[in-house]
Amino acid sequence: MLLSIILDAVNFVPGLAAIGAAIAVIGAGLGIGKIGQSAMEAMARQPEAASKIQSGMIIAGALVEGATLFAIVVCVLAVLS
Repeated sequence: MLLSIILDAVNFVPGLAAIGAAIAVIGAGLGIGKIGQSAMEAMARQPEAASKIQSGMIIAGALVEGATLFAIVVCVLAVLS
């Protein structure tokens, strides 16, 4: 009985992996949008610090993109295994 439940659950893995990848991408998009919004507001308040703010924004965006890529790879591996 337990084996049949596990085998039935395996059929849902590709769909769940696709949903997981979609959630990861949506979260990354929202996160990078928030980073950009906050950086623009900070640069508007202190234009003399724009270069430092921009550097921090690029680094934070790259970290978010890296985490998103990792999540997508995990979802793809879930589908392929």
